[in-house]
Amino acid sequence: MVSPRNIRLALAILVVTASIGIVVVIVQKGSSPVPPELVSQQLPLNIDVALRKAHFSESREGSTVWSLVAERAEYDKNKEVAYLDGIRMEFVRRDSTGKIVVVAAKGTYSTKTKNVNLRGKVHVATESGALFDTESLDYLASGSRFSTAELVSFRQQRLTLNARGMTLDVDGQAAHFLTSVDATVEGLKSK
Repeated sequence: MVSPRNIRLALAILVVTASIGIVVVIVQKGSSPVPPELVSQQLPLNIDVALRKAHFSESREGSTVWSLVAERAEYDKNKEVAYLDGIRMEFVRRDSTGKIVVVAAKGTYSTKTKNVNLRGKVHVATESGALFDTESLDYLASGSRFSTAELVSFRQQRLTLNARGMTLDVDGQAAHFLTSVDATVEGLKSK
């Protein structure tokens, strides 16, 4: 028969062994290095600052001419250029003309000249309902106008036209197409 002394000894050995096992597991789990969190991507050597939801604007004589918001902007201080992605540019409503909104996939903004080069699915919408679509469009701040040598699709009310090359005066909102145009007016019947 097993004596109570042997039972106590067996229980004590079991408790001590379990305690040592628990301590070993805790030490192993606690001492294993935690994998480092990923640090944000390194910037290319020519980029000084990278921003999300970057905001730029141009002012003249104390009033805002336009504001631009980019989903992402990378600024190169040496070239004084910001490389932009996900662009929305808005020209302020004037007394004689309405607001203009421009969106583009990407582009560049020169902090020195205030010029903006827009690239990829550029869409221009005026408050009067004129719509322009092209693959590239350049805003020249000195003349306050847009220009492109690319194919442009224009729509307003019943008129649709396509042309290669265009200038658009922001202040007067007058568009000049640089080549002959292919135009369609809806609702007209030809004889």
